[in-house]
Amino acid sequence: MALAVSAPGKVLLAGGYLVLDRNYTGLVFGLSARINVISRDIQASPGVHINEIIVRSPQFLKAEWRYGYHLADEDGGIKTIQLQGGASASAKGNPFVETTLNYALTYITRRAAYGTTQTLKPVTLTILADNDYYSSPTNNSNAAGKGSGGSRFAAYSTTLEDAHKTGLGSSAALVTALTASLLSHYLDPSLFDLATDEGKRILHNLAQAAHCAAQGKVGSGFDVAAAVYGSSHYRRFSPSILSSLPEAGKPGFSAKLFSVVNGKDAESQWDTEVVKDAVSLPKGVAVRMCDVDCGSQTVGMVKQVLAWRAAQPKEAKEFWDELQRRNEKLASVLKEGKTEAIRPAVHAIRELVRKMGTESGVPIEPDSQKELLDALEEGVEGVYGGVVPGAGGYDALALLVRDDEETTKRLEEFLSGWSKKKGGKVRLMEVSGEMEGARKENLLKYQGWV
Repeated sequence: MALAVSAPGKVLLAGGYLVLDRNYTGLVFGLSARINVISRDIQASPGVHINEIIVRSPQFLKAEWRYGYHLADEDGGIKTIQLQGGASASAKGNPFVETTLNYALTYITRRAAYGTTQTLKPVTLTILADNDYYSSPTNNSNAAGKGSGGSRFAAYSTTLEDAHKTGLGSSAALVTALTASLLSHYLDPSLFDLATDEGKRILHNLAQAAHCAAQGKVGSGFDVAAAVYGSSHYRRFSPSILSSLPEAGKPGFSAKLFSVVNGKDAESQWDTEVVKDAVSLPKGVAVRMCDVDCGSQTVGMVKQVLAWRAAQPKEAKEFWDELQRRNEKLASVLKEGKTEAIRPAVHAIRELVRKMGTESGVPIEPDSQKELLDALEEGVEGVYGGVVPGAGGYDALALLVRDDEETTKRLEEFLSGWSKKKGGKVRLMEVSGEMEGARKENLLKYQGWV
């Protein structure tokens, strides 16, 4: 048996920092760049039983992880242990993969009422990331001849740890796609169906729990919500929902995880708001991303902004309330198709974000990014406006542009000239905004890789 699923990356067009607080919301777009996971049963020799899961990321060097698994004592759920592999195996663990396996397999064994791990057949999970998750591959030629999926999935001459991320939400998309793959692979469609609302609800809750555990903190969750649902107007869940979960493998983990993911009892009722129909783009307008190739350490920036907010609560609240109003204005301008009003709405947000950066001492829209955004608006016909999305800093830029080949060509030429002039490396990424979230895929897309 083999099946494929994918989950999109994200861009938080408006609502950076605000999205951490349930009193505010974020305008999040899913992206056409996807993390894909293909699951395939491992065929064992007759009479031989294998307790093994192999996870491989063949675009990178030494990116294979082998796991054994067992049922932990005292209802601790399924616990995985990394095994030593061969030459292509990674000696380093991958916390996102390992945590997702612990969480998803624990939920699966309980949902299907498995008595022992004997019923979990061994499986190989192959992860393929669309090219835009990483800054220009150094070894793109290797992608050729890999079958029909060749050009979409580059082969990189680095390990996964050394690859340069572009900030599109790869860890959330990975956890979501891996969770969806495991649920779809092991559970009967009567118990889990990714195409249904209930299937997406279970996937969302389980992926949020696993992603927070892998990160070691409860984040806003907008990136996982985008990976599951695609573009939406997002209000975060209360962090307390996940606070009572024991560690994977610890006594009571299985029952508590099952209760939290199903969200049926009073204390684990999820209060996330994901409003799909509140977000759309005017006809002929696209969200495009621009890679600046020096991603930010957003964790430190977020801490600093939140410290400023704690120190100046009254001033910060005025900032955030006004920013929320301006973000909502942009959302309504886009939904109503008012292309002429996009630039003023974007400018109003950028102005306040820069002020907040000055007040908190955090470069949310650094000078170099401001200079590039202003130059794109003034120098490229078809650019309505752009922002440094999410928490800001030196990650990719998000642009609202006319959706046609001429505008794309003008952008590429402009950015090429800018890179030469400034000595940096700025490029238009292939990725664009997309409304759809996690979904099943046709296996033929991955010929040559699996």
